[in-house]
Amino acid sequence: MPISQVLRASQSTESPALTAPVVPRPAYSADRDNAGLKSLTPMMTAVIVALLTIVAIQTARSVDLIVALWLANAVAAGMWLKTGRGLAHDLSFGALMTMGILAGEFLAGNDTRSSLIFTLANMVEIIAAVLLARRFSPSLMFCGVESTVRFIMATAILAPIPAALIGSGAMMMVRDGPFLISFQTWWFGHALGLATITPLILAVDKTSLIIFRDPWRAAEAALLFGLLAAASYFAYFYLPVPALFLVVPVLILIAVRMRITGIALALVFVSICSVAAILGGYGPPAFDDVPVSERILLAQLNLLFGCLPIMLVASLLQERDRFSTRAKAGQLRAEKASEAKSRLLANVAHEIKSPVGGVIGIGDLWSSGQLGPVTQTQKEMADMLVKTARQIEALAHDLLDVARAESGTVKVELRPTDVAGVLEDVRRSTALRPEAEHLRLSVVCEGEGLVVLADSHRLVQIIDNLATNAVKYGGAGGLILFRAQPIADGVRIEVTDRGPGLSEIKQAQLFEPFNRLGLERSAVEGHGIGLALAKRMVELMGGSIGVNSKPGEGSTFWIELPAP
Repeated sequence: MPISQVLRASQSTESPALTAPVVPRPAYSADRDNAGLKSLTPMMTAVIVALLTIVAIQTARSVDLIVALWLANAVAAGMWLKTGRGLAHDLSFGALMTMGILAGEFLAGNDTRSSLIFTLANMVEIIAAVLLARRFSPSLMFCGVESTVRFIMATAILAPIPAALIGSGAMMMVRDGPFLISFQTWWFGHALGLATITPLILAVDKTSLIIFRDPWRAAEAALLFGLLAAASYFAYFYLPVPALFLVVPVLILIAVRMRITGIALALVFVSICSVAAILGGYGPPAFDDVPVSERILLAQLNLLFGCLPIMLVASLLQERDRFSTRAKAGQLRAEKASEAKSRLLANVAHEIKSPVGGVIGIGDLWSSGQLGPVTQTQKEMADMLVKTARQIEALAHDLLDVARAESGTVKVELRPTDVAGVLEDVRRSTALRPEAEHLRLSVVCEGEGLVVLADSHRLVQIIDNLATNAVKYGGAGGLILFRAQPIADGVRIEVTDRGPGLSEIKQAQLFEPFNRLGLERSAVEGHGIGLALAKRMVELMGGSIGVNSKPGEGSTFWIELPAP
């Protein structure tokens, strides 16, 4: 009986009393904790919105009941966008935000009519910000200049306009307030909050916070914000002249080092300092006679158009980081794929060599008659078999060389090598080829003592490969010229033919392995490995290789190698 059947039989006959009942484990896990925390987020957001409403109304009024810097709507819009979407979510979140703002208005001391008007206006702004963000920046990511500009233009610039019209119009009718000043103060103050707080909320995630686990990065952040606090103090509370130029360099530095998360937090800090300084009576004495509302407008404009564009710098850098990460990941995948291909080539080459060697041996024995009498036809077939097997064997050797070169296991022994002697040896071996019978082969050496630092065996292999290609593809021109000439830091070796030449497209593909430039079905033998291998060998010897060619004018393959 198979062992599996024995095991099944023993399990089926086991006593029920000995089998422990399976008790389901309670489903308490981190997922349930996260779900519970997520369900509390809207309520916590409503409480924060109410507190921000109270603080803003109590401390930042500049034009009657209009607040100079309003952050509650930005928090509400940011958390609304971050926590999800869907009709049920939107309705419940919107209801909680309405309750939070209305509660803050009442607790801050506003009367019923003003509280209802401001709650309506603020909810219009929050809903507009959420809808516009979903429409014009659906990814809600600040990893590029375009996405950041679209978000700021839609959410921060456009969303406060309807609310500013409602709030300012109501104040004009109810309290006879200045409509234009109220509108500008509302618009700029709310736009500033939406442009800084909302991106901060959306940008903060585990990835952006994990860097602060590094003590050095945390210390750097503390140092940068310390510099920002000092610059803000001198710019807004101490110096008798406007000094925004003290703050901007620190903001740029924070944008470079901390990207969107850091610059958004820094802009919030600077905005609070700027508005607080004006409302506290600080600032240049020349502005003492200027109404607070106008000074607030000037400060808001400075922040919007002087500091906010720095966020684009952070977005550009964050986009560069994203592209760099993708490029590194792609490079890693390419390197792994190349390593896998090299291993495959090496394995295939090893597997080919043994059986091909046996085929060559049997073919030689058959052709020589050692296996018995053979006819002339059988001898020709045996010779063809041996020739084909030797071509496969050469291909296996080339595959091994390519695999070793790409994996970096090829070793070259660099030593002073006489170029003239190498070219003459290659010319003689090329002249013995049957296909070179009607070609004129010449060697031209310009100057004496042409010596390079190279592996002589590999150099002969490379130049022989170039000569073989010249005979195959450029032999119709009747001339193959080998030339050597000195250059600034070495020697240039050229192999020139007068064949059909190569177009620029083919030249770009020339050194790709297994690419025969459309001659795969031609009568010319080859595998498209030689030039790729030659390029790798030349680079291992510290040189370079290339081609100069035009259709109809032949080709010149050149190698430049350093002098010893």
